[in-house]
Amino acid sequence: MNFFESSDNLKLHYTVEGDGVPILCLPGLTRTTSDFDYVTPYLPHVKLIKMDYRGRGKSDWDYHWKNYSLPVECRDVIELIDRLELDKVAILGTSRGGLNAMGLAMTAKDRLLGVALNDIGPALNPKGLTAIMEYLGHAPSAKTIVNAARGLERANDGFRDVPFSRWMEEAEKHFEETPKGLSITYDPKLRRAVEFAGAQGAPDLWPYFDALEGLPLACIRGENSDLLSRDTLREMERRRPDMISVTVHGRGHIPFLDEPESIAALQTWINALGS
Repeated sequence: MNFFESSDNLKLHYTVEGDGVPILCLPGLTRTTSDFDYVTPYLPHVKLIKMDYRGRGKSDWDYHWKNYSLPVECRDVIELIDRLELDKVAILGTSRGGLNAMGLAMTAKDRLLGVALNDIGPALNPKGLTAIMEYLGHAPSAKTIVNAARGLERANDGFRDVPFSRWMEEAEKHFEETPKGLSITYDPKLRRAVEFAGAQGAPDLWPYFDALEGLPLACIRGENSDLLSRDTLREMERRRPDMISVTVHGRGHIPFLDEPESIAALQTWINALGS
């Protein structure tokens, strides 16, 4: 198990596998390196790096909950890249991971080879944000993994043709069974950090998206996403007509990334990184 020490003395978890162009996988807000288990078999011949943000997964929790912020997470990313002695990496960013990728394009573009965004853009649909706040920081009411999987299946009504075994995998990745019921795999104080950031007012993220200019860029959107709207994707396509853009049918927020459309888009993007 690999860890590196951040500049403020937290042990942060990461994994590395394979050889080739380095691709750093950054997960969603409450999620972990396991977000990318499904897509890993479809990304051969690359150096695949996965990271747990501070306060998530196997990484240390931060006593100062305000550090659960995009700027601090971007700093952690740069420190990991330095720890691995890499000049540049490509980033595959799921949801919040994509926001971090855009932040890095604005502040450390010279460290990026390219960016692939999984169901995220520079404008966030309020409906999706509301859905996130409904569960953020709370342990599920379900007492078992099986019941949690059934709850995920019911809640994710934007997903079609997903076998129950996949919802079981999701529940096993994101919850832990304890004698008192299920616990979440991240610091509950993450909710306070998100509420605090929201109280400061949302910044205009379009300049951050525009900072990706010149980098190979892909965007994967779930057909029924409640966070990345069709209109936002169209504007992204207008600003970046060279962007590899796909919509995954029968998926909401977020696609699993092992769908045929997702795999094809990522493989095209990886080929563009090599050029």
